[in-house]
Parts: sequence; structure tokens; C-alpha cells
Amino acid sequence: MKAIVTAPGGLDALKLVDLPDPGRPGPGEIRVALHGSSLNFHDLGVASGRTPTDGRILMADGAGVVQEVGEGVTEFRPGNHVVSCFFPDWQDGPPPSGGFSRVPGDGIDGFAVEYAVRPATAFTLAPKGFSHVEAATITTAGLTAWRALVEIGRLKAGDTVLALGTGGVSIYALQIARAMGARVAITSSSDEKLERAKELGAEFTVNYKEHADWGKKVFDWTDGRGVDHVVEVGGPGTLAQSIQAVRMGGSITMIGVLTGIRGEVPTAALASRQATLSGILVGSRRQQQDFVRALDCGLFRPVIDKVFPLEKLADAFRYEMSGGHFGKIGVEW
Repeated sequence: MKAIVTAPGGLDALKLVDLPDPGRPGPGEIRVALHGSSLNFHDLGVASGRTPTDGRILMADGAGVVQEVGEGVTEFRPGNHVVSCFFPDWQDGPPPSGGFSRVPGDGIDGFAVEYAVRPATAFTLAPKGFSHVEAATITTAGLTAWRALVEIGRLKAGDTVLALGTGGVSIYALQIARAMGARVAITSSSDEKLERAKELGAEFTVNYKEHADWGKKVFDWTDGRGVDHVVEVGGPGTLAQSIQAVRMGGSITMIGVLTGIRGEVPTAALASRQATLSGILVGSRRQQQDFVRALDCGLFRPVIDKVFPLEKLADAFRYEMSGGHFGKIGVEW
């Protein structure tokens, strides 16, 4: 079977290889014919060599069709469309320890491959009617936004949400918030992308390159109340403005570190807002199942910017690095 694996040298060294077929599933396992994946910032870190691995099958997200189920598996049957779980061992409850040691495409082999045999508990059903690429976008970016807004933020109709940028997590946050009756502000350095965000329902947009005080702009949009929820993907370079934008007692969910992994935290400003700052990494299988049930209602479909064939995975990552995408970048085979 075909697979894309890492090698020393980063993106230029990614290899398309032939690997042995994984065979039939054992007790508690399923065999999946994979057909789609989607790119995340974490995958780029592994593929580019920032997270050193050699010979690792890439990609945390995987979507496909169940071909065979092992003894004792009752949740799935052949023909089911399924998607992977970012943390395959985190079924429910508090987050487990272990970091990325069991994350597909990092600590263990991922889904840039034609077939996989894994425990049934490492997958959930895919949303009804989604393509394989669309389904693959839910397992990292989609679930992260869902957990930030719904599981942690307890989002409700009439709330206000600030999403930073127009990448996968932020566009999912926009779509989830609008589907649940919330109002959304969003930032970008591209006026063209901000116009596209308006078409998806963003009520207020601000170009952070033109307005360094974008946090105050968002705060003023709420008539001086502040937003209820901030989906914070920037990190130390944006946190101060996010605190400026949030309401008293509001919620800031720290998801990404696009501006770096270290920096100052304006603790006095955070304390004066009495806001909750939470750091999260994706979510559990149970939370993914809840998200899939919500998507089954047909309220929206994920935004796919561009889709690459598996053998062009390195080009897909280069496109991600360019920052030109809006929403998710997919891979299919």
C-alpha cells in the first residue's frame, strides 16, 4: 500500500513509499480504507522537521470506509464512513497525560496511507453526507473549535464570539457560532478574506495589519461590553488584544501558538477582566461524537480551500506555509 513518510530534510525529503498491507483486524479492531485527510499546523511541524521523526506515516486526520470489523466490534460495520480521533486513547473525562506520544502522525503512525487497522475506539462515525475530505476536517480543527465554544464556553444564542484569523479552527468557530445563533467578530490581514468571512455570517471584521488596536475595535463593537468568547489561536503576540476584547468574566480559549511559544502574559489586564483563560488541545472521542451528531443536523458544511492528491502532500504543506488559504486544506486519494 502507498504511504507518505517523514525523512531527515523536512518537506523536500517526504517520501511516497510502498508498505506491507496491514492485514485483517484483530479483536476490537477495524480495517479502514482511507481516502481523505486535512492539514493542521501540528502536521506541518512534524513534516517540516520541527518535531523530529524518521519514517513516520504523516497526518493526524483520517477519513475513509470500514472494510472489515474484528471480533467483538459492534459499533461499526463494513461500509460505514468513519473519521479518526486525534487522541485515540482519550475516550471521555479529563485530558490524559502523555502529550503527543499517542497522536497519529506524530507519536504513532498517521493516516497518509491507503489502509489502516486500528482499535475501533480510535474512530467515530463521520457526519452524514460529508465527503471524506470534509469529514477529515472535523477531527482536529473542527473538534477544537467545538470544544472551545460548546464544551468549555457553553455557547448559547445571543453570545458574541471573536475568532482570530481565517484558518481552519477560526472558520469552524465562525460556522459553529453562527449555527447556534451567536454573533461573530473575526480578524485577518486580508480584506478579501474578511469579505469571505462576512459571507459566512461574520458581523464585524477588522484588519489587524491596519488596526494594531483591533482588540479595542472589537470591544467597541459590543458597545463597551466585550465579547463573551475569544478563540485565541495566536498566542503571546495576540493575547493582550484578546484580553482587551473580552468582557468581564468572559472566556478566552488558548488553542494555538502561531506567534510563538513564549511571551509575556498581561496578568494585570487578565485579572482586571476576571476572565477565564483556558488552554486546550483538541478533545475526546465522546466530544467528537457529540460534534458529529450536531453536524448530522445539516446546519453547515466545512470550508475547504483547496484539495491536493496524496502524492502532492509536500506541495499542500507549502501552500499552508504561504498563508493564502481560507478554511481547511484537504488531501484525497
